[in-house]
Amino acid sequence: MLDCGSGDCRFDSCRGHMQLSTPIEEIAGIGPAYQNKLKRLNIKTVKDLLFHFPHRYEDFSNIIPISQVEEGKTVCVQGKITDIKNIRIFRRRLVLTEALINDNSGTLKITWFNQPYLINTFKKGDFVFLAGKMSAKKGRKYLSSPAYEKIPSQFADSSENEKKYDSFHIGRIIPVYPETEGLSSRWLRFIIKPILAKLKNEIPESLPEKIKEKNNLLQIREAIWQIHFPDSLEKAEKAKKRFAFEELFELSIFVLRERMKLAKEKAPAIPMNIELIKKFIESLPFKLTDAQKKSAWQILKDLEKPRPMNRLLEGDVGSGKTVVAAMATLNVAAAGHQTAFLAPTEILSKQHFKTINEVLKNFNLNIGLLTGKESYYGDEKIERKKLLEKIKGGEADILIGTHAIIQDTDLLTPQKTPVQFNNLALVIIDEQHRFGVEQRARLCRGSGEQAKLIPHLLSMTATPIPRTLSLTVYGNLDLSVIDELPKGRRKIITKIIQPKEKKATYEFIREQVKDGRQAFVICPRIDPPKSPAENLGGQDLLLDARSLSWMDVKAVKQEYKKLTEEIFPDLKIGMLHGKMKSQEKENAMTEFKEKIIDILVSTSVVEVGVDIPNASVMMIEGSEKFGLAQLHQFRGRVGRSDFQSYCFLFVDTPGIVYNRRLRALITCDNGFELAEKDLAIRGPGDFTGQRQWGIPDLAMASLSDTILVSRARNDAKEILQKDPELKKYPLLRENLETFQKRIHLE
Repeated sequence: MLDCGSGDCRFDSCRGHMQLSTPIEEIAGIGPAYQNKLKRLNIKTVKDLLFHFPHRYEDFSNIIPISQVEEGKTVCVQGKITDIKNIRIFRRRLVLTEALINDNSGTLKITWFNQPYLINTFKKGDFVFLAGKMSAKKGRKYLSSPAYEKIPSQFADSSENEKKYDSFHIGRIIPVYPETEGLSSRWLRFIIKPILAKLKNEIPESLPEKIKEKNNLLQIREAIWQIHFPDSLEKAEKAKKRFAFEELFELSIFVLRERMKLAKEKAPAIPMNIELIKKFIESLPFKLTDAQKKSAWQILKDLEKPRPMNRLLEGDVGSGKTVVAAMATLNVAAAGHQTAFLAPTEILSKQHFKTINEVLKNFNLNIGLLTGKESYYGDEKIERKKLLEKIKGGEADILIGTHAIIQDTDLLTPQKTPVQFNNLALVIIDEQHRFGVEQRARLCRGSGEQAKLIPHLLSMTATPIPRTLSLTVYGNLDLSVIDELPKGRRKIITKIIQPKEKKATYEFIREQVKDGRQAFVICPRIDPPKSPAENLGGQDLLLDARSLSWMDVKAVKQEYKKLTEEIFPDLKIGMLHGKMKSQEKENAMTEFKEKIIDILVSTSVVEVGVDIPNASVMMIEGSEKFGLAQLHQFRGRVGRSDFQSYCFLFVDTPGIVYNRRLRALITCDNGFELAEKDLAIRGPGDFTGQRQWGIPDLAMASLSDTILVSRARNDAKEILQKDPELKKYPLLRENLETFQKRIHLE
């Protein structure tokens, strides 16, 4: 049985010969309950345990004499227990454990609350390490609920010997680990330390020696010890740098090999029809920007190659990405091939369907729309079965829709016939960049030579990708950037609105509506929470927002009622959210477009793709609950015409982090600059939901370090150029196979 508070516990690490591959079930002292808790942290083997790294450190290394302790300071002391007792306070249902320790320089009172078992852990005469914050009452100093560690009796005979004791929890720099309920850092330290001491010299080195020397990296045996039990914070940083580099290096090799793998596949080569492209550009009612022309050229040149394009088209909100995509679909159709155009929501699918139909109306193309619940062919509603026949027969040139296009079945009607293309050459995906070869292959259900071809892929995003992410996470994609907006667009005036300024802002919105304009009101959630324990919100919310009181977060249904009954009873208010039926959502958007609705109260369902040129006000309730990139997306829903537009950021809980983000939005209207700021403020782990990708924590945390990322990528390139199959690096290849199982960039 483990007593992880005791330093003299004899820890038998393993029931047999321990190896890195030993399952945690075979480690003595880890029973079924702890096994389940460890598995919640994805720890299944000894290696998983040793590579469960601390996410921060507490510096408890500076042991000071009791006579030097100061009120309000966090201190570390050591001494001999001269008295200990429990005091029951029945009125408060509290047990107070009081102790006195002495170190020859003075005596200090210690108090613990509701830990009565400590009287059995400590006895008079025991030597202990203690660390905590000094308090004072009526002029008398005491240490309240400190961390503790008992010094084994064999080390407690003299102060000289006390220094030799290699402590677990105090008297050193202490690792603090990612935890789960019932599994503390204290317990993890006690389990990890003896196993690490036994096995650290058996951990194989997978990084090539030249790379370690060139980047001044620690050897793995030193690094693994220093990251868990560092001699100094400087050593901890060096260890973190070594493992961060290794993870970035493996990530870079992974994405570069994915690129190499794709280059071996075959795709239909689509010749560029210069005359047709010129005719298309001349047919547009506006002039393309230079950035649009450059991006279109890059895409069309890629389509000419007999290997699959894998390109990401980045462009700020309103920069005209869809028109560039339409140019590519026209060129593909002219060559006798089909295009699949996928969007994440029905609203966005219909918006693209409308836009593509409009810009290609002079070119006699057959364009279909397919969502989970309805289908169109041109302007006419059509049965799904008939649309599928036109796609399979090659009559439909372009199919636009949600991911229903690639799903064989549907929850509502499991027996639906899957989509089968006749001659698919291009897949365009909006706001989803991780769409792999296997998913593309599912769309190619032809026969003969056609079945062997992989369609070209064009991803589009209105969330600009910071440079470090484009080198790593998006390293298997080529980038095209539309970094300029159409001429004539006015800058959107953005303001933070405190609670006391709400009334004046409402009046301003009323004046805008009187002038013929319309407004959006965005809320973080649909329904108000029933209790504080209810779900904290959607995936778009910042992790640090979870600590806020979600009982006060604005909900669409509440806000709709408030605006309708109290604030704007004389105006027409509409509501839109994800739980509404498809027809209800469509009706709300149609009424808003046709100016029947003055103000639309919505969730983030309008974040991308909604085009209402007459809307001049974007009002965001609880703006501190949203990420910077998402707020920029919301802001992009207005300012799409000649009218001056406004974005009002309503805040309920002002704070330093929120103010940094919101002020960045005010001072900067360039999405590319904002993306870099968002990455710096929030950290890579939360930027565009990357925690879902399975990227190791240290690599994720280091994605802001441009120099480290570039070095890792360059070294990965160099290795792969000389040895693409990694035959000379068997351990690296083995690590990569494990890495590949847990990462999912697609």
